[in-house]
Amino acid sequence: MRIRLKNIVENNDSRWGRVFDLAIQTLIVISLVSFSIETLPDLNATMRSILHYLEVVTVAIFTIEYLCRILVADRKLRFMFSFFGIVDLMAILPFYLAVGLDLRSIRALRFLRLFRAFKLARYSRAIQRFHRAFLIAREEVVLFLIATAMLLYFAAVGIYYFESSAQPESFQSVFHSLWWAVATLTTVGYGDSYPITTGGKVFTFLVLMLGLGIVAVPAGLVASALGKARDEEEQETADRDP
Repeated sequence: MRIRLKNIVENNDSRWGRVFDLAIQTLIVISLVSFSIETLPDLNATMRSILHYLEVVTVAIFTIEYLCRILVADRKLRFMFSFFGIVDLMAILPFYLAVGLDLRSIRALRFLRLFRAFKLARYSRAIQRFHRAFLIAREEVVLFLIATAMLLYFAAVGIYYFESSAQPESFQSVFHSLWWAVATLTTVGYGDSYPITTGGKVFTFLVLMLGLGIVAVPAGLVASALGKARDEEEQETADRDP
C-alpha cells in the first residue's frame, strides 16, 4: 500500500501520478483565486461563506497530501525540513492555529514542483547557470549591497539636513528620510516627499545620478557572471565530449 501511494505521490511518470499532480496544481490555483477574491471590500455574506467552506475543503486536501508525502518519504525529517516541506506546512498551519497571519499566497511557491513534474531539463540547467553566476559574482554583489546601504544612509542624512527645517513633517528625522532615499536612489520617485529648497534639489540631482548606477551595476554584474557561467558550462561539455 505504501509503495502504491509512493508511486502516486512522488512518481510523475505514472498515470495516476500525473493526475495527482494536476489535481494538486489545479487546487492551488483555485485556492489563490479564492484568496484574492476574499480581499475584495464589498463581498456579501453568502460569497464569504462559500469562500470559507472552499478554504476548509482546500486545507483538508492539502493536509492529507502533506501527511501522505511524509508517510512515503524515505527520510521523513529531511522532507519536513526541506524547502517544499516547509512551504507545504506554512501554507496550512495558520489555518489550524487560527492566527491573524494569512499565508495562503505562499502556496504559489508550490508551482515550482512543475519543474520536477514535467522534467524541464532546460530550465534546470538555466537555474544551475544562475547559481553558478551568483557564485562567480558573489563578492562583487556583497560589496555592491554594502555600498548601496551606505549610499542610502548618506542620502537620508543629506536630505534631512537640507529639508528638515523647510518640511518638518516629511523629513522629521533620518529614519523618516530613508523612504525618500530609497525612492530616489531606485529612481522610482513616487512624489509623496520631494525637496523644495535649492540645496535639497541640487542634492536630489546628485542622488538621482547615483541611482542610475544603482540600477545599472547589478544588471552588468549579472550579465557578466552569466556569460562566464555559460563559458564554463560549454568548456565542461567540451572536456567531456572531446
